[in-house]
Amino acid sequence: MKSIIIIIIILALLGPDQSLFAQGSQDETYNLVIGTYTSSGKSKGIYVYSFNTETAEFSYKAEVGDISNPSFLAVTRDRKYLYAVSEVGNGQGVVKSYSFDPVSGSLKYLNYASSGGDGPCYVAVDDDNKYVFAGNYSGGSLAAIPVKNDGSLGQEIQDIKHQGSSVHKNQSRPHVHATVLSPDNKFLYVPDLGTDKINIYRIDVSSKMPLTPASPAFVSVEAGGGPRHFTFHPNQKYAYVIEELKGRITAYKYDNGQLETMQSVVATPDGFSGNPSAADIHLSPDGKFLYGSLRGEINELVIYAVAADGMLTYVDRQSTLGDHPRNFAIDPSGNYLLVGNSRSDEIVIFKRDKATGLITPTDRRIAIGSPVCLKFVAID
Repeated sequence: MKSIIIIIIILALLGPDQSLFAQGSQDETYNLVIGTYTSSGKSKGIYVYSFNTETAEFSYKAEVGDISNPSFLAVTRDRKYLYAVSEVGNGQGVVKSYSFDPVSGSLKYLNYASSGGDGPCYVAVDDDNKYVFAGNYSGGSLAAIPVKNDGSLGQEIQDIKHQGSSVHKNQSRPHVHATVLSPDNKFLYVPDLGTDKINIYRIDVSSKMPLTPASPAFVSVEAGGGPRHFTFHPNQKYAYVIEELKGRITAYKYDNGQLETMQSVVATPDGFSGNPSAADIHLSPDGKFLYGSLRGEINELVIYAVAADGMLTYVDRQSTLGDHPRNFAIDPSGNYLLVGNSRSDEIVIFKRDKATGLITPTDRRIAIGSPVCLKFVAID
């Protein structure tokens, strides 16, 4: 009798939506924030969906349509603000700032600042919301943009233009393709597809010119590689870059800002001689598997096992079941992998096997025009 009374009291305290027998929890549901290419005419801008990491159920929450081609997004660590690049063309690029309500998913426009060049394609924000770092593909430059206390952007930017070229026909000039913060926020890593370099900058957020070249100031990939996206292992000991032009993935040992090349693997299928068009790269949350996307003629994800020493071993490859997987994301639980097939206008949801790293298609797809950036953001 006492046990029954105790259970009744607990249920009353929890409330009707949080009973011991409720299916799922708030922690299992995340915001899925999606950036798109609006130039296709099939999307309006930025979309927010809810996504359950246990069931793969999703539902529309909100959208904002006052932006042209928000092809990459960054959300602050406190989840209060979102920053989006806007590829407006005519030699102009901007970053737009929004306040973000993670519960409702609503976005409210604040202001914009210059990205410092043409064709902005990547944006990141430091953990303390002091600076936004934008990379410009067409302009071959990057910018450090100050963040005000209300989340809006200041106009006094640090603009850095790269110089140089390499051997491929698409490498006649610099093409900055990412601006990735180190786990401790002390360094910024900037892959430049046009110069075959990963440039490294020290960060001092107390300065109006927060970026200075590190020592060494860069590491080079093999000529004609075209470094594109860059990511750190969860244990912060290793880092990986995917090379768009040669379709390779290179692994580095990471220590206090410095990168030491360990291994380079070819991500394309055996015998392939076309254009790899390699794009995105991510590690599973436990760091045991690495995934890379290949677009164009291939349209696949390639999967590698990651050993304790950071070295890669090929596991498998999987069709993305669509065209042009420019971007993909693994949910925070590691249960699902979502691929944005930008030219077939949908996000395909795959189930992940955490033990093997393999992914299998589900029957779930999110129909959305030209999805090109996927970000999971906690609600609570």
